[in-house]
Amino acid sequence: MAETFSSKSTDSFRELLTLGKCNLLVTTYQAGQVVMIRPQGQGINTHFMGFDRPMGIARRNNEFSIGGACSVTTFRNLAAVGPKAGQGDQVDACYLPRKIHFTGAIDIHEMGYDKFDKLWFINTKMSCLATLDQDHSFKPEWRPPFITAYDLTDRCHLNGLGFRDGVPRYVSMLGASDEPGGWRKNKISGGQIMDITNNEVLVDGLCMPHSPRWFNNALWFLSSGSGQLMRMELGQAPEVVAELPGFARGLDFIDRYAIIGLSQIRESATFAGLPLTKRVEERQSGVWVVDTQNGQIVAFLVFTGNVQEVFEVKALPHQFAAILDPQSPFLGTSYELSNEVLKNLAPADPVQAALEAASRAHVNGELEEAIKQYQAILQAHPDHINTNQQYGLCLVDAKRWDEAVEQLQRVLQLNPDNAEAMNSIGCAYMEKLDTEQAMHWFDQAIATDQQHAMSHFNRGMLLLKQKQYAAGWAEYDWRWQTPQFVSFKCNKSQWQGEDISEQTILVHSEQGNGDHIMFWRFLPLLAERCKEIIYFGPENLQALAAEIPGVSQSRIPGALSQDLFDVYCPLMSLPRYLGITLDNLPAPEKYVTVPEQVVVSQLSGEFKVGLAWAGSPTHVNDRSRSMALVDLLPVSEGIEAQFYALQMPLSAKERDLLKQHGITDLEPELPGYARTAALVEQMDLVIAVDTAVAHLAAALGKPTWLLLCENADWRWHLDGETSEWYPTARLFRQSDGFGWQPVIEQVQQQLRKLRQS
Repeated sequence: MAETFSSKSTDSFRELLTLGKCNLLVTTYQAGQVVMIRPQGQGINTHFMGFDRPMGIARRNNEFSIGGACSVTTFRNLAAVGPKAGQGDQVDACYLPRKIHFTGAIDIHEMGYDKFDKLWFINTKMSCLATLDQDHSFKPEWRPPFITAYDLTDRCHLNGLGFRDGVPRYVSMLGASDEPGGWRKNKISGGQIMDITNNEVLVDGLCMPHSPRWFNNALWFLSSGSGQLMRMELGQAPEVVAELPGFARGLDFIDRYAIIGLSQIRESATFAGLPLTKRVEERQSGVWVVDTQNGQIVAFLVFTGNVQEVFEVKALPHQFAAILDPQSPFLGTSYELSNEVLKNLAPADPVQAALEAASRAHVNGELEEAIKQYQAILQAHPDHINTNQQYGLCLVDAKRWDEAVEQLQRVLQLNPDNAEAMNSIGCAYMEKLDTEQAMHWFDQAIATDQQHAMSHFNRGMLLLKQKQYAAGWAEYDWRWQTPQFVSFKCNKSQWQGEDISEQTILVHSEQGNGDHIMFWRFLPLLAERCKEIIYFGPENLQALAAEIPGVSQSRIPGALSQDLFDVYCPLMSLPRYLGITLDNLPAPEKYVTVPEQVVVSQLSGEFKVGLAWAGSPTHVNDRSRSMALVDLLPVSEGIEAQFYALQMPLSAKERDLLKQHGITDLEPELPGYARTAALVEQMDLVIAVDTAVAHLAAALGKPTWLLLCENADWRWHLDGETSEWYPTARLFRQSDGFGWQPVIEQVQQQLRKLRQS
């Protein structure tokens, strides 16, 4: 299960980007994502790319740079790569990583290019304005006059950088302090904006100012701590233009409109007592648009998944821009050459060009079109190995299992030692629920290539599905050798079952929210074998994780001193090293509790039923495990109960359907799993597909009816109506290719019996 990155927006937001012919580039260091926001059809397309603590963005003609945890990465537009990037044929710009300059961990904040193409950036840790230096990590160029020496203690929290007439001119800071972290003493009113040409303080007494910008002959900036957009004509007092429902940070302009990043901000010592926290109870994370002429909010986009903080927002002059990460396979086949070299290039291989076109359709999800193109190539070149293999993989993706097996066996005739083809045949048989043949082909792939990680991983999931836990956990650990899993980077050793009774262990979460909740059950067992547990997981689960017995600290992604722990272990590797089998699997009726400080609405109804019908759309099997709301609605017909929707995000159509059927929409109260848990705690029954809500309900000890697709995840095994993992769960399974209707009819029948009894 993957982390959820999603958004919803007003129609006016799409219209602004469409009419302005621009996209937005957004950074969020909290979620570790760079987001490309683009209009598409009648909606908004948000493309998320993983990045290590992205913050400042600097843009110039045909390229931009992003400041990360310890480096600056420059991306260059190579538009010709766009149609190959797998983000649609409408791509008119494609940004590829071109170079990385390592600066060290200096907490880079805002950035910008001057008119001479020199890159400037705020070095927040050293309280200075710096540029890149090819011979050094960076070159300090300016520091506030009250900063007496350089160190890495963030004395004044220098953060914002504004340009005027093509040169850096304005900076913002949170406090005029020369002591380590001294800005924190007066964060409510210690902020300043300074003109670096003469060190004049233009305005002070600000609450966490950010993002100074010279626009329309005035200085604009954000009062982040009060959630305000402000404007100041030089020589005059600043005025509030608009109040916003979040911590404002990141500012750009499209025509007369101000584009502003908003963050929810955490309830921590850093943000405690801010005017914003007193003014706005439900703070938002997203991008807000303000008309600078009248201060009206005219559009917004809200992040509805795990993005809770925004740092920077930059407009890009494209209709649909793509961005590729450093691991993209297209980087190896994409070249930017001079005109002189281009004149001497040999003609392209016609088979390769056709194969690339078919592969683009394949990557874009246009599977039937891709199949036609692969078939056309094979008619002319029947023994072309790459085309044969890609065609077989496309048939797998199209769920045409029998054709896929036949085609991939042809691949093996052409290349008998092709472990990838064997693994794919095994996957096809798994989908056909022929576990004997699936295991045979996974074994064949491993016999051919002992290090074929995907075959080991798939074999592990099959063993777990067959309840062979002892062997399954070891094979499942091969996930860290596959491309879709990124190992935890740490200079400490991984715990593998040895004695750690006098040591502190860091357990880091992985995969989706449901996986975290499901595997928390092992933390109390681990606590018996170690001195202390530090749990490292996403912010939306932090409060719940802190309540698990044995967890001494619940931490969120960010800077973490490795002096705090001695060893580490991935959460889902714990059962392997704890020696867990079905015979000793801990399955308490309830092991998650709602924190006392969490307050939500009190729900009404004699018998309350919670509903969840879809998981994260990025999940590899989401098309099978999720259902449409309209397919679930019949369970509520003729039942004497009050139904509540535990689903987010919701579309406008779904909200209308819920209203028509008398189902209460709880989406506004759901952000943060502690709040969701407090709402689930009030339910008498939860009915859900295989998603985090189902895990949460069952972990809270609530009666949970779980609706499973025909080839359900390994943890639900192959058959049965009960779960060894959750005593209060009841499983309703698809069978024989009949889809969801028989499942819903069975659920409705059982629900009617339950209410009658």
